[in-house]
Amino acid sequence: MDLEESIEKQYKAMMDLKESVGNQNDIVLRLTAPLINVILSIIAASSPGDTDTADKIVSLLQASSTDKLHAVSSEIVTTVLADSTASGGPTISAANGLWIEKTLNVEPSFKDLLLNSYKAAFNRVDFRTKADEVNREVNSWVEKQTNGLITNLLPSNPKSAPLTDHIFANALFFNGRWDSQFDPSLTKDSDFHLLDGTKVRVPFMTGASCRYTHVYEGFKVINLQYRRGREDSRSFSMQIYLPDEKDGLPSMLERLASTRGFLKDNEVLPSHSAVIKELKIPRFKFDFAFEASEALKGFGLVVPLSMIMHKSCIEVDEVGSKAAAAAAFRGIGCRRPPPEKHDFVADHPFLFIVKEYRSGLVLFLGQVMDPSKH
Repeated sequence: MDLEESIEKQYKAMMDLKESVGNQNDIVLRLTAPLINVILSIIAASSPGDTDTADKIVSLLQASSTDKLHAVSSEIVTTVLADSTASGGPTISAANGLWIEKTLNVEPSFKDLLLNSYKAAFNRVDFRTKADEVNREVNSWVEKQTNGLITNLLPSNPKSAPLTDHIFANALFFNGRWDSQFDPSLTKDSDFHLLDGTKVRVPFMTGASCRYTHVYEGFKVINLQYRRGREDSRSFSMQIYLPDEKDGLPSMLERLASTRGFLKDNEVLPSHSAVIKELKIPRFKFDFAFEASEALKGFGLVVPLSMIMHKSCIEVDEVGSKAAAAAAFRGIGCRRPPPEKHDFVADHPFLFIVKEYRSGLVLFLGQVMDPSKH
């Protein structure tokens, strides 16, 4: 194979991945937990006798088959989420793990899938007499994989824990520095307007060097780039979606969630670029947890006798962002800007997304409602 053919093959593989990730991103705005997609793929793989559940998951994630789901997950783990600390890029750690009752039979093909496609740690454990101990082991694994940011993912549940057959958990850690950092000496307290009409005083980072915004009807989007690793083709960034109206977040989210393919291609909605005249973004830090099984029922997916827990946290300051997320399934640069100028003052609730540009993969997503609360 010559160089031209090799480049063409790599480009096609990335475009195929972007298409698949883009399809899955359509549910991200509604589910707000990208890691759960991996959990759902594992549920589909572990239910060979339950074709109805597997088919619903394939349909929900807009894939052509379970094999396609596993291929996409494998590419994400090995390529998109590869660590780039050594080359000066973001520190990234993505890990999967399975804890399964030692008395149960495991299909060799399922074990091979976990080890090879999902790079998952495989653990035989005693749920029947040492359920609490296994619970603590999973929580300890998650805490280690997220550098201590996610703790106690699984609540202690002495009544149902001994009935557990398996737990599949995944964890993601990201630590990236801004390509153009904010000057801490310019950070000043200012008002942030809450949805209920009240205000809180919080520190705002300020800057306008080499930044521009995409202006849509009713909201604006800024793209904050993270520093790339040497010879790294990936490009990580945080996108902030700021409604024009101070109470406009709910209507903006409803519009984005109903616009198919927007996270894959922002040009689905008409927009134009503008220079940022004033840039103000609050420092913020928060965590979030929820039980996803109920949310999945809204998509017509009911996984009986199971629990899917998700936790995430993020800290954004002048240097960059540090974020982590974990989920567990318990189963019984500069450019010449246009002349127009706009302020980008994020002094009211907004949406943020941390994503990798080439693949379109969303790593973290959240809403900043009150940056004064940690």
